[in-house]
Amino acid sequence: MAHQSDLIARDIDAYLDVHQHKSLLRFITCGSVDDGKSTLIGRLLYDSKMIFEDQMAALEADSRRVGTQGGDIDFALLVDGLAAEREQGITIDVAYRFFSTETRKFIVADTPGHEQYTRNMVTGASTADAAVILIDARRGVLTQTKRHSYLVSLLGIRHIVLAVNKMDLVGWSQARFYEILAEYRDFAARLGVSDFHAIPMSALRGDNITEPTARAPWYDGPPLMALLEGLEVGDELSADPFRLPVQWVNRPNLDFRGFSGQIAAGTVRPGDPVRVLPSGKTSRVTRIVTADGDLSYAVAGQSITLTLADEIDISRGDVLAAADAPPEAADQFEATLVWMDDEAMLPGRPYLLKLGARLVGATITEPKHRLNVNTLEQQPAKRLELNEIGVCNLSLDAPVAFEPYGANKDLGGFILIDRISNRTVAAGMLHFALRRAHNIHWQAQSVDKASRAAIKNQKGRVIWLTGLSGAGKSTIADLVEKRLHADGRHTYLLDGDNVRHGLNRDLGFTEEDRVENIRRVAEVARLMVDAGLIVLVSFISPFRAERALARALMNDGEFIEVHVDTPLHVAEARDVKGLYRKARAGELKNFTGIDSPYEAPESPEIVVDTTSMTPEQAAERIVGWLEGREPPEDFAI
Repeated sequence: MAHQSDLIARDIDAYLDVHQHKSLLRFITCGSVDDGKSTLIGRLLYDSKMIFEDQMAALEADSRRVGTQGGDIDFALLVDGLAAEREQGITIDVAYRFFSTETRKFIVADTPGHEQYTRNMVTGASTADAAVILIDARRGVLTQTKRHSYLVSLLGIRHIVLAVNKMDLVGWSQARFYEILAEYRDFAARLGVSDFHAIPMSALRGDNITEPTARAPWYDGPPLMALLEGLEVGDELSADPFRLPVQWVNRPNLDFRGFSGQIAAGTVRPGDPVRVLPSGKTSRVTRIVTADGDLSYAVAGQSITLTLADEIDISRGDVLAAADAPPEAADQFEATLVWMDDEAMLPGRPYLLKLGARLVGATITEPKHRLNVNTLEQQPAKRLELNEIGVCNLSLDAPVAFEPYGANKDLGGFILIDRISNRTVAAGMLHFALRRAHNIHWQAQSVDKASRAAIKNQKGRVIWLTGLSGAGKSTIADLVEKRLHADGRHTYLLDGDNVRHGLNRDLGFTEEDRVENIRRVAEVARLMVDAGLIVLVSFISPFRAERALARALMNDGEFIEVHVDTPLHVAEARDVKGLYRKARAGELKNFTGIDSPYEAPESPEIVVDTTSMTPEQAAERIVGWLEGREPPEDFAI
């Protein structure tokens, strides 16, 4: 009995070892609504014996309940798990499923067909090696077919399978199949896609899924499963120059310092010279360390830890690369963005960019155009809305090591993150560094900020007053400047209306223009602080993101946010400039508090409530804070 148990254990170990070393293919299914994506995946799971007996019994019962045609099993029920999907008969989320055959393991993502779920489709496709694009043989090439084909090509998926489904409903017409194939080939050529596989099939009936069908004798290609098993993936990256984005600086003790990550491209061996980006410093590899021991070499896709011959300052997000063929490092790029947030993209608004393990501040400086993915037409755009795709210029706070997305997804693909909410708002693909990124350098100066401030006997600061129109910001700022000037301080007041007469006279009051308005003022204020001045900024500045950008430009302690807190009904009752009356009459669009939001500060340094204090008291409150004096007890804070 013990001998039999040992044999069973060895058989299990042998099976697990073979299974562990099978190659993995990630692919997506996409196409228009009701083209049969979920049915196809359900059929693949069924034919690969990945359904347990209780699941099969439940599937048969569900199929009888929904009343499938001819009593057939509805394989889509295996995948469409959400109740909302079953009720509507559509897929609205990305469903991932695992299955395997004798030769390969698979992870398949069933992506939504509706245009409003483009972001879900992009999420599913971001890690895919192949795409199966389904077409209903009755309906042919549709708008969503073209949309998903464009996204597949945009995301650099190399292997495309055109699955012409439901051929049984057109009598397995050879003429219809080749008509669809010709139409798709014409569109694919416009995308630069010339190499794809086309298969006539019926996912519901199982024709040309795992076995060839006798119903299409005119088709001599492989069935879908055999085609997926034979696709070659991953090998092409091993021939490229070595790239390792550092995910972790591994220092368990004082005797060991290694740099861990997954190799994005190329091969590495002990003794190889490497260059660290973006610093450009060089060293040599001494060891390749893994949990299973040291290696004599490692290739793309392996997770390793490298030790180097020299003590070099390397941080998470840096890139180790072949010393004689390093990637570029830059801080300004052209990129394609897929906008994934309900709140529109606004040029000039600060975001966080995550490229591999590197996180840096980023600003979209210039949208070049929006792409109509249904017609491939380039359209002018000042913003991107949810699910829209556009080409933009990006400016980063610091240089990053990169390669074009088409050459290396790991070093060219990124996401944008909202600084305030931490939401992922966009996925992007870098094209190239802008020439000005290489031509512009910081010029060293002999007289620095500290020297300029010392000669004025003060510390340069920004006092940023924000609040609704009519709150009293300009009046309070003027009183504060008078007090500071009388005390011998060197100051300057940047007022919203005054700046719009000159520096920002070309800007209107759309959200995009308001973002740019604050960005310019923040940059001017930064230069004035660098000159050692105390700068008072009196702007509505309605958005937290832009005020956060202004704060980020300054050093710690240099940005003092003052919320001039006045309720809307009080500010509107004052209406010194008559602007609220015009806004209520519809004569003034995008007016803060009426038809454009005001986002109050969450943790300002100073709050002055103008319903309980005079402008003079508010000014005294601010000056007292600057001089380190506690405010009187009857002051509202």
